[in-house]
Amino acid sequence: MSENPVIYKPFEWERLRIASQFNAQLMDHLRPYVKPGITTDEINQIVHDYTVSHGNTPATLGYMGYPKSCCISINEVVCHGIPDDTVLKEGDIVNVDITSIVNGWYGDQSETFLMGQVSDEARKLVQVTFDSLFLAINSLQPGSSVLQIGQVISDYARDDNFGVVRQYQGHGIGREFHTDPGIPHYPVSSSERDLLLPGMCFTIEPMLNAGSWKTVEDQSDGWTVRTKDNKLSAQFEHTILMTEDGPEILTLTKEGPQAGHKF
Repeated sequence: MSENPVIYKPFEWERLRIASQFNAQLMDHLRPYVKPGITTDEINQIVHDYTVSHGNTPATLGYMGYPKSCCISINEVVCHGIPDDTVLKEGDIVNVDITSIVNGWYGDQSETFLMGQVSDEARKLVQVTFDSLFLAINSLQPGSSVLQIGQVISDYARDDNFGVVRQYQGHGIGREFHTDPGIPHYPVSSSERDLLLPGMCFTIEPMLNAGSWKTVEDQSDGWTVRTKDNKLSAQFEHTILMTEDGPEILTLTKEGPQAGHKF
């Protein structure tokens, strides 16, 4: 097992749900604004204002020096894109990653949005990434190994020759932003001993690339991660609570894509 897997007591589950449900509500609030013509900084401001006006805290703002209230990653940016004056344009694919702190508890999720008419390759990449997340979630039961998540996602991505990012992974979450266990999205033998027991809360957040799995970090800002071959990348993320009955998706939105959605 991981060094310090956190197992929450049943009375704490509702606090996890409340934080995650607010985060999902925030994603639905953003949905109408994420379209061609808006800047990523304008989206960031909407995230910040909505979160603070509800008495909550954007988790990324100031986290390890990160300067904004969300991450927005466009096209070849894999993750940790910093909002700025970049304007979204027709044909882009755009990942918006938001994390909220609600009364000391964290909720975390991301979605990749299609800006109008996108290329067939972009649409396929987004679809496979989305489907891989739900295939992984639906494969789990109490006591499942973390290894299973990486196996399911990797096997599914391989069918379309998409690369699964290895440098970044899902994580335990709850009272802290990142806890054990780490959740790799490709098979890592050591994760076989990490078992997902009732009361454990974690994210699954596959990042799939249209080409190689390899990535490079922008040295100028220390955050922005791009595909090494400059090909497209997509990501989806949910916060999951393992219960005695199986995985419960805490960050499901009311207006966003549900399992089985076709882009």
